[in-house]
Amino acid sequence: MLMPSIFGENLFNDDWMDFSFPDVDKVLYGKHAKNVMKTDVKETDNSYEVDIDLPGFKKDEIEAKLENGYLTISAAKGLDKEEKDEKDGKYIRKERYSGAMSRSFYVGDELKQEDIKAKYQDGILKLSVPKKEQKKVETTKHIAIEG
Repeated sequence: MLMPSIFGENLFNDDWMDFSFPDVDKVLYGKHAKNVMKTDVKETDNSYEVDIDLPGFKKDEIEAKLENGYLTISAAKGLDKEEKDEKDGKYIRKERYSGAMSRSFYVGDELKQEDIKAKYQDGILKLSVPKKEQKKVETTKHIAIEG
């Protein structure tokens, strides 16, 4: 059923059918929380450990690439569209995510693709991004002027 909308928002309140628990996600991320890659970043002595929640995705639906100093994580999922007989019933609501999302992090121009390690397990993409020593910025040395 098509619902009228303004600026991509439904005019009718869908909260009566919201079965999420707890409501913390809505408070933190708004009503589009299901489309956000929730990410934890932990700094260690030698690296940054990045954990990204991607529940329901398969490994081949996730892509990580490094370009121009930006690490971009993308995930795309399409739901299989199956036509069912009317006697089997019909969906009254579908809440599983279908679509694409991505997120980028600036990691610096010094890193190379082979420096970053990635592992996907139990719906969590774990990335290890090593710290590179930053080039020291030379301070300006003033020359004393006599006179």
